[in-house]
Amino acid sequence: MVFVVSSLLFLSVVWWGTVGMMERRVQQAVTADAGALSDQWISGGLPTLARTIEERLEQNVDDDAIYLLVDPAGRVIAGNLTAWPRTITRADRWYQLQISRSGSRGVVVIHAFDLPERFRLLVGRDVRGRDILRRLLTDTLLWAWVMLTILAIGGTLLVRGLFRRIIHSITRTTAAIAQGDLGRRMAVTGSGQELDQIAITINDMLDRISRLMDGVREVSNAIAHDLRTPIARARTLLEDASLHARDPDELRAAIDTAVGNLDNITAVFEALLRIAQIEAGARRAAFTPFDLTPRLRDIAELYEAVAEERELTLAVHLSDTLPFYGDAALIQQAVANLLDNAIKFSPPGGTVTLTALLQPGRGGYGPRGRAVVISVRDTGIGMQPDELARASERFYRANTARDTPGSGLGLSLVQAITSLHGGELDLRQAQPGLEARLLLPCAPQGTAAMTQASSSPHAGDR
Repeated sequence: MVFVVSSLLFLSVVWWGTVGMMERRVQQAVTADAGALSDQWISGGLPTLARTIEERLEQNVDDDAIYLLVDPAGRVIAGNLTAWPRTITRADRWYQLQISRSGSRGVVVIHAFDLPERFRLLVGRDVRGRDILRRLLTDTLLWAWVMLTILAIGGTLLVRGLFRRIIHSITRTTAAIAQGDLGRRMAVTGSGQELDQIAITINDMLDRISRLMDGVREVSNAIAHDLRTPIARARTLLEDASLHARDPDELRAAIDTAVGNLDNITAVFEALLRIAQIEAGARRAAFTPFDLTPRLRDIAELYEAVAEERELTLAVHLSDTLPFYGDAALIQQAVANLLDNAIKFSPPGGTVTLTALLQPGRGGYGPRGRAVVISVRDTGIGMQPDELARASERFYRANTARDTPGSGLGLSLVQAITSLHGGELDLRQAQPGLEARLLLPCAPQGTAAMTQASSSPHAGDR
């Protein structure tokens, strides 16, 4: 409706502008003609004016000029009209009349002038050609408006039908999703239009929700599976102790064992909550610039004693400075988890290597592509390629780790911490053993981390 009205207004403006321009051109021609004749009267008087009118009529090829010169009594002196029109009673006014001339009637635009000594002059133009053009213009614009209206209505109905189909499809899909069918997706036509972009965005959102729901189901199943055994074991110990304990010491030992099992369950839930907090970005507010080298050195010193107890060698190679921006405690925990796994799965006499360096030229990690690369490598049994792809999933444990104490959340926590800092966790076979690499963006130059790094003691190789 708005388009129909606006197009009508536009075509009306075009019509009025074109018709007005034609009328102005006629009036300008008549005014210029009358001015020239007035000059003839001034220069040569009545004879010169009459002769000029006759000459102009002879030269009027288009036969559209109108002239009439009459004396005070109204007798015709010169011109192509037979008498002074009775409707023209005042001078210096514009008139539009129908006049019979040369055997036919036509519309003329005339201007009347009073001359000295009560002579009068008419100058005008036959505008039958203008009227024909005006009618043609009117018909053309009218048909144009009709066609535009038909196209507008047809286009509106077509677009409305298209939108209805798309909205109906979206409504059906969302209704199915609301009823639990998370596998349904919006239809994408492939046209690349805005509606396709909306459908693609909604599908991406649904894919993300589906992955999260699958993750929730997997975690729920894993929790139910992995916690059922320690809970059942604790219950059995307490029940057996209540029925068969012969002295307080035996009862206390059973209770202590059950408490230990329950503490392991509590640790699992705490790890899950910590992973959830990290993945939600809640710890990003604690990011500060610092030098990572002394923090890694502290972790290495803590695990040296553990490695010696397991008859392992802990080799540490740290860059002098590692400017970093993030959560120091979380990075230390991630490295501690990697060292704990490496020591746990390395046989006596093996070597665990901790390396941290500043690697330039890694586009996409930090300013000018610089990255902090932390590597923990062991000489243990390692993992198979298909196991590496799932190693960071919650509660996943490789076949070779089934008999080793653990919850299967260590690498999941490392993955969450790495993602929080905008980095990557890369697991690869070391032949022998396993290498876990953290690729993290370093702090920008000129930040406080760089200042701290430049003033910190050198770590060096150990």
